[in-house]
Amino acid sequence: MPAYDYKCVSCSSVFELTRALTDRSEITCPSCGGATKRRFTPVGVVFKGSGFHNTDYRARPASQEPSAGAKGSCEKPDSSAACAGCPAASSE
Repeated sequence: MPAYDYKCVSCSSVFELTRALTDRSEITCPSCGGATKRRFTPVGVVFKGSGFHNTDYRARPASQEPSAGAKGSCEKPDSSAACAGCPAASSE
């Protein structure tokens, strides 16, 4: 169950409460019993580096696109050695 931060409207005290995602009941302040509002806090995850979205999902420039002939250029499909155009050739 996730933990949520709440702030009291009356006394401005901040507290954390663990509750189910489906629980929609009203929350009262444990200090004064006043109405509360849920606070949105940042998640403790930091992505460093260039980022997977920039490297995996962006459109490639036309100069980096593989040519149509290179995709299906294997002449010997039954050969045990991979041809230079196959993705398996780079993993050996």
